[in-house]
Amino acid sequence: MSADATAPAPGSLDATAATAELRKRIDTTKAHPARVYDVFLGGKDNYPADREAAAMALAANPRGYLTVRHNRDFMRRAVTLAAENGTRQFLDVGTGLPTQQNVHQIVQAIAPDSRVVYVDNDPVVLVHAQALLTSGPQGSTDYIEADLRDPARILEAARRTLDFDRPITLVLAAVLHFIEDDEAYPIVRQLIDALPPGSHLVLSNVSSDLNPEQVGQVTKAFKERGFAMVRRSRAQVERFVTDNGLDMLDPGVVPVHRWRPEQVTDLPEATNPDQDFVASLDELDRTRYRGINDVTDADVSVYGVMARKP
Repeated sequence: MSADATAPAPGSLDATAATAELRKRIDTTKAHPARVYDVFLGGKDNYPADREAAAMALAANPRGYLTVRHNRDFMRRAVTLAAENGTRQFLDVGTGLPTQQNVHQIVQAIAPDSRVVYVDNDPVVLVHAQALLTSGPQGSTDYIEADLRDPARILEAARRTLDFDRPITLVLAAVLHFIEDDEAYPIVRQLIDALPPGSHLVLSNVSSDLNPEQVGQVTKAFKERGFAMVRRSRAQVERFVTDNGLDMLDPGVVPVHRWRPEQVTDLPEATNPDQDFVASLDELDRTRYRGINDVTDADVSVYGVMARKP
């Protein structure tokens, strides 16, 4: 773990005290994007305010859970492609809470010597960061507590684990839509400029021109709960690629479920669930037991793209 988020040995008195101190920084009365995301991914590291925000979003768009889960699976497919094509270093900014398939688990299954640096600024993510640091013996993982709005700090800390003379895949999945344009485009440029040739960008962003009515209702619900989202059109998402001189990989900027799609079971519990048990749950909890392969264009409101630095 980096000096930005140094962790005492698990189980020690210092670790217990550090965790207690971190928990004091967590405002459980307000919804947080990472924790709302965690609700839709079937996680348990969330609070009533997060579930309330997720339920409001689901009421506005009953199949909106497909956007979250397809966004996560887009990330899986993209980092898999990078690893299969030889990339051994990954910088995941806006990591969110640990899930079943974190970046290091995906890429180290392909290349055990892969190095992964995670970045997030939410204290609840830091509390659970130990789950992100379970690297295999041949590779390594690191966690940096930092804000995407401070790319210089991210790059400085990442250099302790990553070799910036070798290709790096930068993952910005579902994070830039929390940052306004006047900051977002310069931030991405600063990060891309620091990467060597052969590196990749993996990026997704809530759209303004896919299912705009439903998306508008969802973002309104989130705004009422304390966090706004910057929806971007296909052209605005493409700017993150073209403004930085990157080569877009096929199929370009597309809804995430259309980016090199596969038939998948993204959550284990969605495989042959007990229907009587599922029927006993509330609508929000039922979503985790539903598959994602019946998705349509009307269900997804996030664009995804992968590009290469020449």
